[in-house]
Amino acid sequence: QVQLVESGGGLVQAGGSLRLSCVASARTFRYHVAWFRQGPGKEREFVGLISGSGAIIDYADSVKGRFTISRDNARTQDTVYLQMNSLNPEDTAVYYCAASTWSTSRVMETYDNWGQGTQVTVSS
Repeated sequence: QVQLVESGGGLVQAGGSLRLSCVASARTFRYHVAWFRQGPGKEREFVGLISGSGAIIDYADSVKGRFTISRDNARTQDTVYLQMNSLNPEDTAVYYCAASTWSTSRVMETYDNWGQGTQVTVSS
């Protein structure tokens, strides 16, 4: 098990940018990490993922070209980033990072380690 802590959320105007961080309690180079989000009144949905090595990166169509996932396994605490550009009000949600030792799937049930979430609010 690995504990995950997200940070970097906040309030931003449409067209703005935010960078979310997901810090792990343990070395995560063997973990695949995904970002999910849950907007008000909506189900949790896949945003993007990065494999442990960084060789596999996948994005939901709704964020492709605007969001970028990266990871820094060289830090003392491994960190996965979600750079979000050109934000719009539809991106308003609680953003969660999740980790798995085996899954590079878009399906949230395949991830068994979750952070507490960070709120992103985009004003029009």
